[in-house]
This record gives sequence, C-alpha cells and structure tokens, in this order.
Amino acid sequence: MGIAERKEREKQEKRDLIVDAAARIFAEEGYERTSMRSIAERIEYSPATIYLYFKDKDELLHAVHELGFGLLMKEMSKVAAVADPLERLRLISLEYVRFCFEHPQYYNLMFNSLEPLNYYEDHCNWDTGRKAFDFLQYAIEDCMQKGLIVEQEPKSLTFFCWSFVHGMVSLYTRNRLRALDLSDEESRALIFTGVNTWLDLMKK
Repeated sequence: MGIAERKEREKQEKRDLIVDAAARIFAEEGYERTSMRSIAERIEYSPATIYLYFKDKDELLHAVHELGFGLLMKEMSKVAAVADPLERLRLISLEYVRFCFEHPQYYNLMFNSLEPLNYYEDHCNWDTGRKAFDFLQYAIEDCMQKGLIVEQEPKSLTFFCWSFVHGMVSLYTRNRLRALDLSDEESRALIFTGVNTWLDLMKK
C-alpha cells in the first residue's frame, strides 16, 4: 500500500470513529445537548479535528444517519437472493429487528428522532431511507404477484408492514415492554414471534 492510499485509509478510519462516537453520544445525551466539543472530548480529539471532517453538528448527524441506513441495507441485502418471496419478506423483517437489537443508538436516531428529517428537508432528499423502503416494497410486490399474500395497493401495504414491525421494536427500545413483566430475552422472543404471526395473517 502506497503512502497516499494509507493516508486515505487513515482519514476514513478517523471519520468513521467520529461518526460512531457521535451516534453513541447523540443517543445518550440527545441531539440538542450534544456539542461538537463533547464529541471531541469523548474520543480525545481536538474540536478543530472534528471540524476538518464536518462543518457543523447537522452535517455530522446526517453522516450518522447515512451510516445507519448503510448498515441496515447491508444486513437486509443478505437475503436478497432468497427465491421464495414470502420467506424473503420474513427474513427482511427479521434482519430489521436484529438491526434494532444490535444497533439501538442508530435505530433511534434513524426512526425515532426528528432531527435527521429536519436536515433532509433543508438539504436533500431522503434517498437512504427511501432505498430501504423500496427494498421492502419490492419483496411485498413479489409476494402479491405470486398470490402468496393479500392484494392491496403496494405502497400502502409496505407502509403498514413497516409500521407494524417498527411499532414492536420501538416499544422494545423505549422499554415499554417492561409493563408486561417480560425479561429482555422474553421481549425479543415476543417480537420475533410477532413477525411470524403478522406474516401468517398476511397470507391468502
């Protein structure tokens, strides 16, 4: 590896470290209470170093959001080649749930926080979020075309499916399932069972 390639790799690694630290601090402290200085202190960088990569906190939050959706799409894409569309839909849903369990700080910033959407409204389209939605919709359309699930307007049904699974995992991330006197393991098992139950109800 040449000097230029090594420097570029080191630059990317430093950027990734900043983004990952920001995701954790945004999740712990909240977006409004987090400063660029507090992020720099957490990873023992100077604030000036952070500003070499991101012009402000909004741009850094945008990077967190983009990275989170990249991770989600990477996980869901693992099942893209599954031939049975109903099984593919089930596996996509389970990967979505697992993403929430494994990356709660990203999940809450991506789906339960207003700040990223405020940034997108001011700067650009929500391409990363739309890509994940379209991936789910394609699986649902494939199921309908093969007569495996009830026929509805595709986008509306995709929205329903996403909302159903999102609702379950959001109750989990917000600790609302404690009201059911369930352990963490039992709560996770209940969500996985819920995904399978929802798909059974969708079948023709």
